[in-house]
Amino acid sequence: MTTPMPAPAFSDSQTTVSELKTRVLAFVRERDWEQFHAPKNLSMALAAEAGELMEHFLWATAEESRAVAADPVKRAKIAEELADVVIYALEFANATGLDVAASIEAKMAANAKKYPVEKARGRSNKYNEL
Repeated sequence: MTTPMPAPAFSDSQTTVSELKTRVLAFVRERDWEQFHAPKNLSMALAAEAGELMEHFLWATAEESRAVAADPVKRAKIAEELADVVIYALEFANATGLDVAASIEAKMAANAKKYPVEKARGRSNKYNEL
């Protein structure tokens, strides 16, 4: 008989953005890293980590990139890079006092105006080319 794997302490369906931000901030404060976390530095770190995430898909076609993301060994490494990106984004929000959920909601509302469904559905054109 196999023992079931315990549920992760954090999961998308159970964890709030606030809880993630608090966890990231606690990690940073335990290490006295806030002194290094100016918006400039965090935005650069975020870009660097996004580049590391992109490396996994470099030169792959769209379909190949889906296969890469599905490969169990590569998926674990991709998950680590995604975590780095999100951690830096959350710490950027912490350092600047930005509300992630409110920022996303405002951007989605702006995007809905720029990309109305009747014009943008199934198209990848930029808003000024629709």
